[in-house]
Parts: sequence; C-alpha cells; structure tokens
Amino acid sequence: MAAGGVVGGCLLVAQHRAGLYRPGFAPAAFLELPGLASRAVLAWGVLAVVAGRGAPAWTALPAAVAVTVAVACVLRAAVYGTRRRMARRRPSSTLVVGADAVSAARIAAVLHARPEYGMRPVGLAAPAPVRPAPPEPPARGDPQAVARPGHMPPPVLPLLPSPGDVTRAVIQNAVRHAVVAGPAALDARTTATVGLLAAQGCRLWQVDGEGRREGGAAGHLWGHPCRRLDPYPPIGGRAARGGKRALDAAVAATALLCLAPVLAACALAMRLADGPGVIFRQERIGLHGRPFTLLKFRTLRPADEHESATLWSVAHDERMSRAGRLLRRTSLDELPQLWNVLRGDMSLVGPRPERPYFVSQFSQSLPGYADRHRMPAGITGLAQVHGLRGNTSIADRARFDNHYIDSWTLWQDVSIMLRTAATLFRCGGS
Repeated sequence: MAAGGVVGGCLLVAQHRAGLYRPGFAPAAFLELPGLASRAVLAWGVLAVVAGRGAPAWTALPAAVAVTVAVACVLRAAVYGTRRRMARRRPSSTLVVGADAVSAARIAAVLHARPEYGMRPVGLAAPAPVRPAPPEPPARGDPQAVARPGHMPPPVLPLLPSPGDVTRAVIQNAVRHAVVAGPAALDARTTATVGLLAAQGCRLWQVDGEGRREGGAAGHLWGHPCRRLDPYPPIGGRAARGGKRALDAAVAATALLCLAPVLAACALAMRLADGPGVIFRQERIGLHGRPFTLLKFRTLRPADEHESATLWSVAHDERMSRAGRLLRRTSLDELPQLWNVLRGDMSLVGPRPERPYFVSQFSQSLPGYADRHRMPAGITGLAQVHGLRGNTSIADRARFDNHYIDSWTLWQDVSIMLRTAATLFRCGGS
C-alpha cells in the first residue's frame, strides 16, 4: 500500500512537471505512451532505491511498470474520450482571429465542418469583411465525397473589427476558446486582439492556416499544425504565486482584527453623517476581466445606479459630508476591501480595479490597458505609490501597472505595502 502511494506521488509530480496534465490540442492517450512509460520507470526506480529491501524484486519491476503504464493510459484515454463526446454534444463558442482574412475564414470553415473538435465559430476578428471559405472539394474517389445527410454549409460569421466588438462577442456568446490563424510571428493588431482575449479568460490556440510547421506542434486541427498560445507566461513560479496569496491572506486577516475598532468608528461616523447603508458595493473588473463586487465605506450617495457606474470622480462633489471627505483623504474608505482580499477577489498589491464602463472605454482607446488584468486587482499598486490616483493619467497608470506585472517579485509587493503605509500619514487620498 505504501509502495503504491510512493509511486503514485512520484508519477503525479513527474507528469505535472512534464505538462501531461495540461494537454495540447485534441490530445490522444496513445501518443503520450512514451512519456507515461519513462515516468513510470522513474517512479518505480525511485521506490526501489529508497525502499531498499521493502521494494519489489528487480525482476518484478518490469511487470509493475507495464501495469502502471497500462492503467494510466486506459484512464487517460477514458478521460479524453469523455471530453470529446461532451464537446461534440455541447461545442464551445469560439472566435477565429487573424490578420489574413482568407486563412481565418478557412480555419472557421474547418471548425464548422469538423464538430469533433468541439468548437463552434461565432465570429471573425479580422480587418476586412470576409465570408467563411467553403470546404475544399473532396478528391475524386474519396468515400467522404458523398454528402453527409443534414450537412449544412458554413454560416456567414459576424465581423469583429474593433476591440469593443471582440469584447461584446466574448460576453454575449460566452466565448471560451479563440483560434489564431497565422504564422508564429503575429502582427501588432493580432497581438493586441490576442492580449484582449487572454485578459477575458479565453483559452488560446494558434493554427498555421497554410500548414507550415514552426517548430514542433503539439497537435493538429484537421492537418493544420496547432499549439497552445500563451501570450502571458505565468507570473512567477507556482511557489511564488502561492506565497503572494499566503501573504495576502495573512496580512488581510491580521489587519481586519487589529483595525476592527477603526472600522467600527468609520462605520459609526458615516452612519451619523449620511444615514443607513454605510457599505458601498460596486462592480469592478478583476483577474482575466472577470467582474467582482468591491466593498468600500460609502462617502457619497449617488443619484442612481447610472451615476455610480459612469461618474469618474467625486473628489470635489459638494454633496459629500465632512466625514466622507475625511475618510477619502485618509483612504480609510478603502479598508473594507481587506475583506475582498481575504475572500480572494483581490490582492493587497496589484492594478487598481475599474468599473466595466471605463474598462470598455480604456481598452479601446489605450493599447495595453487590458493587459493589466493579467494580475489580480489590488488595494494599492506601483502606480498609486507614485502618486497616480484620483484624476490622473490613465495611460501612465496602465504603463506602471504593466511594468509591475512584468517585473513582479514578492519583495516588490512588500516594498509597495510599506510605501503605501507611509503615504497614509500624509493624507494623500483622493
């Protein structure tokens, strides 16, 4: 029993490091057999060396390896088969992206004609109006030349020429996949679209529409080399990201306990000044473009929901009470966001989250703005400790935020938190 646990643990670690739990496009268990076999040999070899006399005899190791590989291969084949059947029954909405409209339309036609890939094209992000190319005529004598009953020609897909159109299509169609047609070197427009889709949480695949293979491709889409596209490599290692989350949770929990009297005093002051409803809830955009509910002390009661969602700044609004102005100047109105951090909606340090109305505007007008959503939103950030808060340049903030993400370290988070704590005593809030 203990031997099985050791072997299983070694296999999990080895296969995770080899990326076998992050399969490529249309994976097949049989093609993974060499990798499974080599890692099974490694796992049983480690057991034989560590356990010594308690390990199986060396003559029995080949049989143990063979059984392990067979079981792993059968299980993976069952999982892949189940996924393929589910994807065929319920295909995922997919966007096709490309600078070359002809290649993009050809890939869209392939996805429509081959439902086994589980992707249903719903739009083309291309620079010019196009219609999906018709499927290539089958070769003479091909048994597939007979038309399949109920086969329909590919539909005319809507054109998505702007970032706003792409964002709306992702939301309206619940898009989960995006297929990028073209060579490995993408042009500036396609790169920006890919970044926008990554920020929206789409899984990205790159397909060479001309069939050219740039390096080793992990799979193919009906003969077109296909690989997973990662426009944003993971920020830091898994241990570092775990350390960031642990730091967030520990500091937020400690701060909520220690600042409980301050929170109560702020709530009482706003209750006496402005009446009931001291907590203000507002939708903001966080990691991968996903919305969440941000908490703050209410310092101003807006006229309606539209004003709350679209009014840029209330720093000098005459409707604000003296208690509200004090909380904003000292940034005490931000303290309830510690609960957002504890819940995992936010981080202590990261790009400040914005409302959906402004995210849509800024994403269209400022290249790279949507890239800020690669990292969880934060209570404070590199832009804020450089004075970029309130009514300041959005382009400057986006540049600082992206630099923070690209150069992120755990120590940088600690440094920004210390600098933020120092600014609180200078009453530098908006």
